[in-house]
Parts: sequence; C-alpha cells; structure tokens
Amino acid sequence: MNETNPYVQLGVSEDASFEEVQAARAQLLSQCEGDERRSQGVEMAYDAILMDRLRQRQEGRIKVPERIRYAERNVVATAEKNDTRTVTFPAWAENLRSFVDTPSAQDVALPALVYGGLGYWAWAASAGAALPVALGIASGLFFINRKENRFGRALLLTVLGLLVGALVGNVLLSLSLGLNPNTAISWGIFVILWLVSSFLR
Repeated sequence: MNETNPYVQLGVSEDASFEEVQAARAQLLSQCEGDERRSQGVEMAYDAILMDRLRQRQEGRIKVPERIRYAERNVVATAEKNDTRTVTFPAWAENLRSFVDTPSAQDVALPALVYGGLGYWAWAASAGAALPVALGIASGLFFINRKENRFGRALLLTVLGLLVGALVGNVLLSLSLGLNPNTAISWGIFVILWLVSSFLR
C-alpha cells in the first residue's frame, strides 16, 4: 500500500465521487476494527482526500453541483413550501369574516341567474320595473331563508338589502350611465340582494 497517496490508501480513484470515498472509508474501518494504527491511517487518508477536494474546488478544477453551491436557496424554498402558518388578520377583519359565507358554486350561480333575469326584465320594462323588483325581494327572502332556515332573520336581511340596494341604485343613477331611474334602482337592489343571499352568513 502506498502510504503517501490517500486515494491508493482508500482504494479509490482520484475522480471517485464523494459517496464512493465515504463507502471505501466505512468498509476499511470495519475491516480494521480494533487495530488503532490502521484505523488512524484510514481516517488520515480520508481527511487528506477531503482537503484535496476542497483545494480543487477553490481552484475551480471541480464543478460543484448547484444543489450544493446554493444549498441555502433550497433550504429557504423548502421552508417556504413547508410553512403551514395561517395568515392572521386584525380583529376587525376577523369579525367581518365571521359574517361572510363560503358558498358552493350552485349557491352563487342560481341567485345570479334569477337576479340577472330580473335585471334584464327591469331594463326591458323600463318604466314598469315594480313587478321585477317585487319578485327580486321575494327571491331574496326565499334564498336567504333556504340557507339559514330562520325566516325572521331572512326578512330583516331582505329589507336591509332592499334599502342598501336602493342607495346603490341612486349611485348608479348619478354616474350618468343613461339608465332609466327605475332600472338603475332595481339593478342596485338586485346586486345587493344577490350578494346578501349568496355570501352573507
């Protein structure tokens, strides 16, 4: 055995991978178990190879894999991926979230179709939008009561939706969109009733 060449001592070639060097070291250590002198020689050869590899890397003669060169990027990316912390909101936002429902697509789409149809009818009827608005109020009462099964609360939310919707309709009217006043107010009512019946808890 050549005592001066650590690669020969470990029985690996000079272009052996780090894993091969480690495996050779482990095998030799298991073979010379109990022989302090031989074990020390294996460890010294292993350390010499590590130092030689480090020098070669510093000189640019060994290409270091990206996963090793930029290991900290992988650590950060893994930490961000595994971050299971929940987003915290201010107290007032948490209170608002307690009033917002997460409905199914059907619970959003069905009222949207009904109010969309009523909005088209109110636009087509123009001056005679009272009947579509009355049907919109009845629909709001139905959708809210169906979701919560509390008629008194459904009635209250429908009346509040009617009032807020009328205000929104007046805002639409002030935007000079060329809408008939009855159409603008009915559209405001339908939008608010749709939001209340779909998203309000």
